[in-house]
Amino acid sequence: MKTIEEINQKIKNGDAVVVTAAEMTLIAKDKDIKTVAEEIDVVTTGTFGAMCSSGVFFNFGHSDPPIKMNKTYLNGVEAYSGLAAVDAYLGATQPNHDLDIGLDYGGAHVIEDLVRGKEINLMTEAYGTDCYPLKKIKAPITLENINQATMVNPRNCYQNYAAATNSTQETLYTYLGTLLPNYGNVTYSSAGELSPLLNDPYFQTIGIGTRIFLCGSAGYIIGEGTQHFTEAERHHGVPITPSGTLMLKGDLKKMDSDFVRGATMPSYGPTLFVGAGIPIPILNEDIALRTSISDEDIGCKIFDYGVPRRTRPVIKETNYQELKSGKIEINGREVPTSPLSSYKRAVKVAEELKKWIQKGEFLLSNPVDLLPNKGQLVKPLNIIKPPKMVCDIERKPVIITHPTDPVKEVAKKLVDNDINHLPVVDKNGKLKGIVTSWDIADAVARGKTKLEEVMTKKVIIAREDEPVDIIARRIDKNDISGLPIIDKDNKVKGMITAEDISRLIGKKNNK
Repeated sequence: MKTIEEINQKIKNGDAVVVTAAEMTLIAKDKDIKTVAEEIDVVTTGTFGAMCSSGVFFNFGHSDPPIKMNKTYLNGVEAYSGLAAVDAYLGATQPNHDLDIGLDYGGAHVIEDLVRGKEINLMTEAYGTDCYPLKKIKAPITLENINQATMVNPRNCYQNYAAATNSTQETLYTYLGTLLPNYGNVTYSSAGELSPLLNDPYFQTIGIGTRIFLCGSAGYIIGEGTQHFTEAERHHGVPITPSGTLMLKGDLKKMDSDFVRGATMPSYGPTLFVGAGIPIPILNEDIALRTSISDEDIGCKIFDYGVPRRTRPVIKETNYQELKSGKIEINGREVPTSPLSSYKRAVKVAEELKKWIQKGEFLLSNPVDLLPNKGQLVKPLNIIKPPKMVCDIERKPVIITHPTDPVKEVAKKLVDNDINHLPVVDKNGKLKGIVTSWDIADAVARGKTKLEEVMTKKVIIAREDEPVDIIARRIDKNDISGLPIIDKDNKVKGMITAEDISRLIGKKNNK
């Protein structure tokens, strides 16, 4: 048994043995854990990934005459000013209010620019009071000429995170990156065996007041993060779904742009890449064992993000060794995998923290209180009026056609039934394609007679258990007028069109 005080004394004396979590994994393969616990004093961890729930509190200082800020913009990105006269909080994912810039420059980019020493344009408006008479300000600011810039991140360093894939026929743009159709790729976001909370899965050493590496400077854990979840399914004692999180604090003025980067997820929005590392004191054999975990031991679930619901289907269970290999098998097919976090930069975080400790520049801290390690559940938001589902919509009996049907016969079906879309199915009723009245008109004009030559084979579909609002967005996004409705067996159950949705909205508005 060791204490943090004893380890700190060894750090001051220059005698502490410090290794990264990746090095610890290798050491533990060659030595028994009792020996490892005796020899190693500190294990450093690291992660560098997109952490959307991040932001900065600013105090800009009082102008003369003074102003009570109401609407505040930094390089066109709105910061929340409902705090006090000249305080504001800038969220990393806040997009630029200029639609031409849109999602390409947001709060995260402002944060990086400030750390890089760039000048930022501050614009603020107010309603004016007797003690704060000024109504508008425009001023250039830098980190040097404002009072405080304190990074406070409500949710960072997820203990484990989902991997994502996409079962649909369309490309999806998500917070887990671009997901290609038909299980075209798998994305994930974790440093695996280097990741901080995977090396202390029961929060035996990590708690409120723990001193950490945050974006190139010293920071602190100020509590559990939002959505902190301790009742996750575990494998080798480690959660295999999103679970524990941290709330972090640090001084933006002391940070290094190598470890804090603004980015944009295509067609999704801004996010902030945060470099965080936690030193884990090896106080006993149990902690030594936990920090020797390998990528192969850390399980992870791949979820289908093609299902836009709170609970998504699990496609496969895997581990980080397989994910980091660059490929994985799904339904008998090899699928490429790619990280959204930088393992190389995570290693740099762990190595940098290791150097600080070895030089005696960074001492460990005893937590004021440990984080909850059981009994924490994430509650869903219960909507008062549940959304209308596709299966709830009144629809006519489905009219279908087959790939072998002549174009002329298909044209007659469309005219006789006064419809514009026909799902194309096989003999078992499973969806094979779709054809529209425009497709048939084009086929006739070109002299084509086989339906297989003119039907669309890659079909964007609606599922019976999807909300109508999602289908409306899908129709608008893909500039189409209707989708075939399928069940879990890919059998066609009907059609939903833009007209159906318009009628439904009309009924809602008339109530």
